[in-house]
Amino acid sequence: MGCGKSKVAREIARRLNVAMVDLDERITERAGRSPAQLIVEDGEAAFRAVETTTLSDVLESGEARVVALGGGAWIQEANRDLIARYNCLSVWLDAPFDLCWARIEASDEVRPLGRTREQALARYEQRRPIYQLADVHFTIREENLEELISRLTASF
Repeated sequence: MGCGKSKVAREIARRLNVAMVDLDERITERAGRSPAQLIVEDGEAAFRAVETTTLSDVLESGEARVVALGGGAWIQEANRDLIARYNCLSVWLDAPFDLCWARIEASDEVRPLGRTREQALARYEQRRPIYQLADVHFTIREENLEELISRLTASF
């Protein structure tokens, strides 16, 4: 949460002139409710099932060359398996917790799995070992988007 996945994915796709899908936005379009609403109303397990089905459909369709996953999508083994099956390159944007928390606090977005600093920190620490399974580990610093994208694209 708050590492900049969607912004980075949009800018990478724009620079590469390819289609991009934000998985959370696609879920909202399909379900008629946001991920936060699905989690609050149906529970996290039900949301994760919708998330996996949506990811599968996006990858199977081949419609996007860049996909921004939600913060918890990568922690699901089924999603990592899908990503591997479609030979996708996974990138972990490793941002310091304090930077993520500052962005979370500044956002109007509802985050039912990280309502408090303590909840968000617990998720952050729980997920880090699984995020390390990504193909590429990219450390985020406090920098503007242009600097970040330049540094990221130079690494490939």
